[in-house]
Amino acid sequence: MLTTLRIQNIVLIEDLTIEFDNGLCALTGETGAGKSILLDSLGLAIGARADSGLVRKGAEKSSVAAIFEVEHNHPAKTILEDQDLTFDPTLMLRRTLTPDGRSRAFINDQPVSAGLLKTIGESVLEIHGQFDTQILLDPKTHRSLLDDYTGADLSPTKTAWQDYVSAKQKLESLQNAAQASAEHEEYLRTSLEDLDALEPKPGEEETLANLRESLMNREQILEGLNAAYHALNGENDPIQSAAGTIDRIADKIGEAGQGIISALDRAGHEVQEAIAEIQSLSSDLEHSEHDLQSIDDRLFALRAQARKHDCNVDDLAAKREELAEQLNAIEHADEHIDQQFKIVEAVKTQYESAARGLRKARETAATKLDTLIAKELPPLKLDRAQFVTRLEPLKEAEWNAQGMDRIRFLVATNPGAEPGALNKIASGGEMSRFMLALRVVTAETGTAGSLIFDEVDAGIGGGTADAVGERLARLAASNKQILVVTHSPQVAARAAHHWIVEKQGDAEKVTTTVIPLETPETRRNEIARMLAGATITPEAQAAADKLLEVA
Repeated sequence: MLTTLRIQNIVLIEDLTIEFDNGLCALTGETGAGKSILLDSLGLAIGARADSGLVRKGAEKSSVAAIFEVEHNHPAKTILEDQDLTFDPTLMLRRTLTPDGRSRAFINDQPVSAGLLKTIGESVLEIHGQFDTQILLDPKTHRSLLDDYTGADLSPTKTAWQDYVSAKQKLESLQNAAQASAEHEEYLRTSLEDLDALEPKPGEEETLANLRESLMNREQILEGLNAAYHALNGENDPIQSAAGTIDRIADKIGEAGQGIISALDRAGHEVQEAIAEIQSLSSDLEHSEHDLQSIDDRLFALRAQARKHDCNVDDLAAKREELAEQLNAIEHADEHIDQQFKIVEAVKTQYESAARGLRKARETAATKLDTLIAKELPPLKLDRAQFVTRLEPLKEAEWNAQGMDRIRFLVATNPGAEPGALNKIASGGEMSRFMLALRVVTAETGTAGSLIFDEVDAGIGGGTADAVGERLARLAASNKQILVVTHSPQVAARAAHHWIVEKQGDAEKVTTTVIPLETPETRRNEIARMLAGATITPEAQAAADKLLEVA
């Protein structure tokens, strides 16, 4: 509910803070006292269009803050968290406005867009003026209001719709892919044949590059290997010469000589192994099956294919599989499309079934809604009127996650007249009373915990005004906070809380103020003023007492 409204520098309001209560709250006062300014200010706080004319003359900036207490599971929580904003059950909506028309919006002192402020504002507060009963005037809200009243589970329809949309998108994707791929079929076949002929292997580029490097240096390597061979295998072998010399004097050296001979013997074996390695490598290079030209040709072919397919040489094998899959998809495209088409038809049938079930629930609820509203209309001086909830089938192109129905609230104010849109048939006062009847019947629906009715009693009096007050009180008893701006003493007497809006000041300066009427006497005097005018008579006071007693 709305707990606090603080207004600074709005038209006749300099600095005003109002603390509101739950239940039915009445705002009264003489015409021109500033009640409309309060509503304009509140509208600004919840995201209404910013009008620079609201800024108090001479002020640099206007500011309005509205504080609401909401449940922890209120839809505003999800909306704010989806925007990465902090949610607090004490929800402060604030708007600032400068004389040049620039405005800034805040939620719990976090800067937000005016659009987000409006979304959150509409979720916590409904304002119903004589020409601002948006729920009735905007057909887009009719379906959601009826669905809230119906209490039907929309999730099967929403899920089936999402499945249907996904299946259609996949079918369209397959059809587009088939058409696009068919145009490249020859290219795919040629590319696949080229890669199959080439048979690229992972790591081949590095292997060929290393082999190419070796072949480019082959002559120099062979020359070096040959020189090393002759150096190790020459006639003057230093190891053999040294071993012969030591052998001749071994008997004179003793055991130490044997160690030298053993070491020279091992060195001789190592030299022979080195000679064998040199001979093997030389033979491989001289009789290699590879030549520089064939390696260059292979590397050129691999790299050309890699450039063609915009990938690395090592990825050519994977690219070949990708092209094969694309070609296979083309060759079997009709089969895949036919299969997906069957899936689309199946999920479409599921959606239609769920939507028809939802329609049946809506039809039942619409009949009940119309019947209950019809009972509310006569006491509201709408006894000749008719309220009709009309369900119309949507064209298939208009189907959506909420079903296959268009829902409109229509009214007829004269017997035999064809029901039509509210704003084309009813007057401002009648629209407000239709809205009141609808809200009384659907009291438990909607996310907004606070509802404002602006002069819902316009043009009526006596028993009809009392009926309006009784219904407002009944609506407030359904765990809703109701704020009513009224000139009707019968309505004001029904309120649990009462404020009077007054102008104060002199010829130099006039301000609007709001005074809570907290004692029985102050309430009686205000209701008596509403009955009698400026001069409060004992008769008016007695009548006021009677109204308060009845209420």
